[in-house]
Amino acid sequence: MSHLSILFNIANLYVLPFWILMIFLPRWDFTQKLMNSLLLFVPLIVLYIYLFATGLDAQSADIFANPTLTNLASVFGQEKIIFAGWVHFLVIDLFLGRYIYLVGKDTKTPVFHSLALCLFAGPIGLLSHILTTTVKNRFFSSVKEDVVLSK
Repeated sequence: MSHLSILFNIANLYVLPFWILMIFLPRWDFTQKLMNSLLLFVPLIVLYIYLFATGLDAQSADIFANPTLTNLASVFGQEKIIFAGWVHFLVIDLFLGRYIYLVGKDTKTPVFHSLALCLFAGPIGLLSHILTTTVKNRFFSSVKEDVVLSK
């Protein structure tokens, strides 16, 4: 097994405890403290920087600077580039899940379903959260709350 395969497996396993805690143990003090920290992203960001720095060459940099669908498809065929892209997904989806978790906690909005969707497809999970928040605010809340995109 190559070192990239090992790192790939580690990266995928790294995010799972955070998702499990947010989805299944959202009220646990440990979960709340952990999700209030941005430090949980640092290991994945360091991995991303490593993959980006070691996988990027002049040709791929040029493709990213002037992308076309065909050229992006070819550059993402490189193992380090696609791995960097995957880590990018892991970071952004986890960041989005953390946002949904924190907003749900603060506004007492149900988030189980949105987090489950976000784990597999971040934008769909975000849409679920937006719709859930809208329905909750319109039909089940005496005080109207807007979906806040920043804290």
